[in-house]
Amino acid sequence: MLFLLILPFENNAQDINPLLKDAQQLESAFKEPEALQKYLDVLKVQPTNLTALIKVSELYSILGKHQGTKDKQKDYYRNARAYAQKALQVNANSSDANVAMALAMGRMALISSGDEKIKAIKDVKTYSEKSVQLDPNNFKGYHVLAKWHYEVSDLNSVEKWLVKVAYEALPKASLDDAIKYFEKSRQLNPSFLLNYLELAKAWHRKENDKKARELLDTMLKMPNKMGEDANIKAKGKKLLDEYK
Repeated sequence: MLFLLILPFENNAQDINPLLKDAQQLESAFKEPEALQKYLDVLKVQPTNLTALIKVSELYSILGKHQGTKDKQKDYYRNARAYAQKALQVNANSSDANVAMALAMGRMALISSGDEKIKAIKDVKTYSEKSVQLDPNNFKGYHVLAKWHYEVSDLNSVEKWLVKVAYEALPKASLDDAIKYFEKSRQLNPSFLLNYLELAKAWHRKENDKKARELLDTMLKMPNKMGEDANIKAKGKKLLDEYK
């Protein structure tokens, strides 16, 4: 009887592993939409698979910004948030699950306004800080935290007032901290191209275009590791021309 009870779980695991492998191969081939569907297939078999929940959330965040309308983007980001929430329900102490939530809320903040934007901003800080507390080597966590400092330090006066109301005090956010965390992310993963682009923007805002150009030059010589990287390099080339 015990054997019969265990057997379905063993078969379940056997069904999932090939799906996970296929999804990872699709990601490596820069086929994010197909990878997303494959990870969703994993969740049909095992709804609480933490790896798949995190990946689905991340891919909805990545693919969302390529959607044609703001409403469609928001649909993707809401899905990213929903799957990150499910991942956190499975394991609230997963550093990667916290990053997935921070990323989803960060993307939501960039296209939102008013109370929705402020709540998203608050959540980005909460989850990105928790991610690096749980895993000090999580380069994605440091990158999202750096992006939070970069964006919040550049809010206009009305947005700063709204943030102050939400927090009951304006949180400390600075360009210097943004650069510090971007640099930490780069130290942990020197092949993460998006981090070079965002770090270059930060140095440009600090009026150090020489440093910004050096970062962009380095980035453009690096191999693509993700589907987003070709688009990131195109943006980098454009910024390189602007920073001359």
